Amino acid sequence: MKAFRRVVLIVLDGVGIGALPDAAAYGDAGANTLRHVAEAVGGLTLPHLCRLGLGRVIDFPGASQQAFVAGAAGRMAERAAGKDSTAGHWELMGVILDRPLPTFPEGFPPAIIEAFEAQTGLKVLGNVAASGTEIIDRLGEEHMRTGRPIVYTSVDSVFQVAAHEEVIPVDRLYELCRTARRILDPWRVGRVIARPFVGDPEHGFRRTARRHDFSLAPVGTTVLDRLAEKRVAVCGIGKIGDLYAGRGLSEQQATASNAEGMERILAAIGRLDSGVIFANLVDFDMLWGHRLDAAGFAAGLEAFDRWLGELFAVLEEDDLLMITADHGCDPTTPSTDHSREYVPLLCWHAGMRGRVDLGLRGSFADVGATLAEAMGVESPCGESFLVSLFTD
Repeated sequence: MKAFRRVVLIVLDGVGIGALPDAAAYGDAGANTLRHVAEAVGGLTLPHLCRLGLGRVIDFPGASQQAFVAGAAGRMAERAAGKDSTAGHWELMGVILDRPLPTFPEGFPPAIIEAFEAQTGLKVLGNVAASGTEIIDRLGEEHMRTGRPIVYTSVDSVFQVAAHEEVIPVDRLYELCRTARRILDPWRVGRVIARPFVGDPEHGFRRTARRHDFSLAPVGTTVLDRLAEKRVAVCGIGKIGDLYAGRGLSEQQATASNAEGMERILAAIGRLDSGVIFANLVDFDMLWGHRLDAAGFAAGLEAFDRWLGELFAVLEEDDLLMITADHGCDPTTPSTDHSREYVPLLCWHAGMRGRVDLGLRGSFADVGATLAEAMGVESPCGESFLVSLFTD
C-alpha cells in the first residue's frame, strides 16, 4: 500500500441515502433524501458521482450503474445517538455520542435565559423553536425598537441569537454568543449561532453572511487531534472549524456557499503540499433541505457533480478523495428537520483501475480510521478500509 501525501475529505451536508433501521424512533421512517430529490425533479444527472459508484449504493431516477468506471463505493450507518451535524461530524473523526445532544422544542428553561440576561444585561425576545427567516420577520421590528436580542432554537441542539447589524453590531453579537457558550457548556448544547441580519420592516429583513458558530468542543479525542500532535496540516473549509471548535485544525476558512467552498478546496490543493483538506458544503442542508426546496437541492447536486470534473483534473497520484455526508435532510417530507439516514461513501485515487465495494460500514468512524491510517496516525476508533482501496 502506498502512502498518500494529501487527503481531500468532502462532506455533503444533509445528503442522506435512505432511512436507518431506527429512523422511525426519530420520526423519519421512509426518509431518503437523494432518491426523493431525484424523483421530485424527474431524475438527476450525476455522471461523476455515478462514475465513483453512487448508483450502486442508492438507486435513484437518473442513476446509471454502467457509469461505475473506477472508484470505491459503500454506505455508512451512524452509530451515535441523534441526527445533527455535530454528532455526525464528530463520529466521522472518531467520537461517538452515546446520547443525543439536548434540544429544546419548547424553548430554553428559565435557568438558561435568566443567566444569559444577567450576564449580558439584555432582556431577550422570542425563546421559541422557529425558522430563522420567519422569526426575524415576526420579531425584527420589535427588536429594532427595543434593542433586545432575538433568541431562538430549532430541531437541532442550537442556541441562536439574531440581531440587526445596526442595532447590535456584529462584534457585540459575537460577545453575546461567547457568553451564551460559557453558560451552555454544562448543558451540552451543541452550538451557539450568531445570526446577524439587515433590512427594515417595510422592505423586509434578510440574514447576512456574517453568521458565526460557537461550538461545544468534542467530548473525546478526535483523529484531528492526533493529526495535530504529529503536525499534519489540516485545512478546515466551511463549518468544519465551528463543528470541532477549531481543535486539530492548522487553518480554518469560513464560506458563504457551496460555490465558495468548492473554490477554496481547489485553492487549498494548489497551495498545500501535504496534509488534509476537510470541507463541509452546507447549502444542501441550510438552503434546500431545511427549506423543503427539492428543486434547489437537485440543482445543487448537479452543480457539485459538474465541479468534480475540475477537482479530478487537479488531483495528483498521491491524493486520496473521500466524499460522504453527515445525516439526511429530506426536502420532500413535511418536516424541516434533519432525517436519520445512511450516508454515501465514495473514494477515489488516480491509481484505481477497478470497482471496489466498501459495503455497509457500521460507523461513520471508519472514515476517520481510514484517514488516520493514510496519514500515519492512530485512530481513536473505527475500522480502516484503506487496504480495500488498493484491490482491483
